[in-house]
Amino acid sequence: MNSSVTLPAPAKLNLCLHIVGRRHDGYHELQTAFQLLDYGDELTFSPRADTYIHLHPAIEGLPLKDNLIWRAAQLLRPRARAYTGVDITLRKRLPMGGGLGGGSSDAATTLLALNQLWDCQYSNKELQTVGLQLGADVPVFVAGHSAWAEGIGERLVPIELPERWFLVVTPPTPVATGTIFCHKDLTRDTAPITVAAFLERGGKNDCQPLVRKLYPEVDKALIWLENFVSNATMSGTGASVFASFESEAEAREVQGKTPTDWSSFVARGVNLSPVHDRLFKA
Repeated sequence: MNSSVTLPAPAKLNLCLHIVGRRHDGYHELQTAFQLLDYGDELTFSPRADTYIHLHPAIEGLPLKDNLIWRAAQLLRPRARAYTGVDITLRKRLPMGGGLGGGSSDAATTLLALNQLWDCQYSNKELQTVGLQLGADVPVFVAGHSAWAEGIGERLVPIELPERWFLVVTPPTPVATGTIFCHKDLTRDTAPITVAAFLERGGKNDCQPLVRKLYPEVDKALIWLENFVSNATMSGTGASVFASFESEAEAREVQGKTPTDWSSFVARGVNLSPVHDRLFKA
């Protein structure tokens, strides 16, 4: 990677999110199905002639030290065998606080790109372990395949999912994930299921009833989407909600009726991450 390269940072949907227990360290034991999408943010990596790492643009209200892209680069820097400065330009399309994994995916794409640019020589499995230091959702984006996840989300089993079309709608009310997971009314005792059981019968989102109660706009978005489909649900801890469709045309027809103060997009579910398709295709 000697010249600028632009790479996708795909969104994810949680097709289910079961909370099956709570660990002594305060983290929750989860079961979830990650569906990758062919839509997300984009990052451009441009090598520099000096040693500086520059991020463009700055994200309002987010200090540089808390930016997952910056933190990902700093984690790889000591391992670099061919270090060079780099300009990293983010085209942000995914909403913050939407439950779509935008920040985690940005971090994962940064890890994958700089692992090559800097010749860090991490294996994908090693890079997943590095990514876990940044967040529980980062490893699935590094792994690059739709997956069944357990633990805090880091124990991954690749799965093949039907590549349906999805309409994703986000009301203007970011949800604080920490608030939901710390709330006394959150269900934490769902019985574990097998991957096969999920693939046959689907699952539920244990965070959804609480988020609907605490965030009326999310409840409103789900009610609106339920007017058109029976499979409307929330991704992660929200605020984004989604439904699947058999065709792009069906999804776009409903999207055309979305209230103007909500953001929305239509995307196709994919099993292989678009960033892996770009970086590792023969």
